[in-house]
Amino acid sequence: MRAGLPDFVRARLDPEQRFGLRVSLLAAAFILVTVPFATLLFQVLADGPVTRLDARVANRLNDAVHDHPGWLRFLEAISWLGRPLPLALLIALGAGWALRHGRRRVALYLVVTSASGGIVDSVVKILVDRPRPEVDHPVHTAFGKSFPSGHSMSSTICFGALLLVYLAAVNRRWRPPVIAATVLLVLAIGTSRLLLGVHFVSDVLGGFALGLAWLFGATALFEVWRQETGKRPSEPLEEGIEPEAGAALR
Repeated sequence: MRAGLPDFVRARLDPEQRFGLRVSLLAAAFILVTVPFATLLFQVLADGPVTRLDARVANRLNDAVHDHPGWLRFLEAISWLGRPLPLALLIALGAGWALRHGRRRVALYLVVTSASGGIVDSVVKILVDRPRPEVDHPVHTAFGKSFPSGHSMSSTICFGALLLVYLAAVNRRWRPPVIAATVLLVLAIGTSRLLLGVHFVSDVLGGFALGLAWLFGATALFEVWRQETGKRPSEPLEEGIEPEAGAALR
């Protein structure tokens, strides 16, 4: 059945190959995530229809919450979780715990993935140079440029990386709820930036897309590293990126 396929395709489908289909699928996922980011980036740079819709939506969302102090305090608390300091502390704690239990590889994955993602976010912001929204009722102050949302991108990368490392330490029946809670937290952080009036919708969506792309890419490289050291392929969203570390990380 595979006889008529090109050599590189047969190699990817061959389960005996070192990396096989797994890395190819991760690469495909990386490409699929970057496509929406590239589309949003083009709209921002070209001042396309999406950017005009962005301005209207930003004002309407801000209008919905600007005179509700309780909601504003809640949104600011959620937004704080996506700031560089708390994210850096969480990554440091996660990496430190892994190092303490002899898991240097996953500690390196956490630090390199999060730090490099932060650098990419800063570089893209400078290159795009998009101003922040100007809303009718400013309720929150944010510095720097707008696209992509650093909170959205960094929380996607950092919480995603922590999830993929420590999922192995979670009881199997609790893994789906833990994954769902992580996704909801990241979405809440991005949404808080919209409601506080400091980002456009395309900023937040761009941050999510670029953050997922960076996380997928880092995970693909980690999987290659695993298999180079003779370990079996992992199922990151089912058992974490280093299943053998589960007992040690509990």
